[in-house]
Amino acid sequence: MPAAPDELLFHEVALTLFPGVGPQLTRQLMSYGGSAKNVLMLPPGKLRKIPGVGPATVLALTGAARSAALHQAEATLKKAAAEGIELLFYTSKRFPRRLRQIADAPALLYYQGTADLNQPKTIAIVGTRQATDYGREQTVRLVQGLLPHRPLVVSGLAYGIDIAAHRAALHEGLETVGVMATGLDVLYPHAHRKTADQMLTQGGLLTEFPFGTPPDRYNFPARNRIIAGLADGTVVVEAAVKGGALITAELALSYDRDVLAVPGNLGSPASEGCNQLIRTNKAALYSEPKDLEELLNWDEALHPTGKARPAPAYDPADFTPEEFRIIEALRPGEELLDNLSWKLRLPVHQVASLLLGLEFRGVVKALPGKRFGLL
Repeated sequence: MPAAPDELLFHEVALTLFPGVGPQLTRQLMSYGGSAKNVLMLPPGKLRKIPGVGPATVLALTGAARSAALHQAEATLKKAAAEGIELLFYTSKRFPRRLRQIADAPALLYYQGTADLNQPKTIAIVGTRQATDYGREQTVRLVQGLLPHRPLVVSGLAYGIDIAAHRAALHEGLETVGVMATGLDVLYPHAHRKTADQMLTQGGLLTEFPFGTPPDRYNFPARNRIIAGLADGTVVVEAAVKGGALITAELALSYDRDVLAVPGNLGSPASEGCNQLIRTNKAALYSEPKDLEELLNWDEALHPTGKARPAPAYDPADFTPEEFRIIEALRPGEELLDNLSWKLRLPVHQVASLLLGLEFRGVVKALPGKRFGLL
């Protein structure tokens, strides 16, 4: 058994390794058990009373699979510690807060790198594997246009637009995270090893898949939901009418995140998907950085010169105590509605009402994804 300091994480990792226990069922089990350790100690009779838990799950949690999952969890913790890999359970403070907001978020992430996954600004850049010179050029221009904001650039480490986005970010000094469809120890494609190694010191690599997971084709759509869920918005640079980039765009829309698309030449197979997204109003047209800044409200954070605006001063006498607590909570930057409720120990509906009042007074601005910031 792992040492006592690792006991909590040990049981959390183990819970994610049982066959048939996916992220949503993990959350269901946690809500009834209170902790992963408690869940793994529940007798069959109590497990059967939990909604969504069938005979196969009961057998997995109490039968022969239990021992295998515990041994795999112990090996996972040892390997992660030896290789400097962070294991982020969904209840961890370091788990990406944007990702936590989506219903189908992973229960556990494997992360290696230096980037803060909760940076104030994060953008996903995706596209076709069969990128054209036009697509690669537009990717570089897009990344260069993001420089005043210093966002975290997220993509999928795949051929084409994905790797172009990672390399452009590295070249411009931006942090970039690659979301993998394999275990962290199975880099795919291997041709991108040099870029991936650079990202470990200027960004990172992230996956929900355990060590040793190969690049199974069913893993890639699952990977795409993490890309969409990590970012404030997703930009599709080039995409065919079918493919992973459009799946990522659709997922981002389902999470109430903004999507932009770079238009391309009519008749170009590599741009048909982008043009279709724009034509059907599923994506805003991206032609210059201002398009993205206005859609995500990033332009409000900058002077025309690109320098950060000084924080405004507020007099507590002008606000109720609860209103001023919200202002103080928003001073470090943007915040999610649910996080504000948790920080202030106030019901969500009360915080929403206070935010609305502050918005009418020109103090607070509403942002995509139920986020708020000071004007």
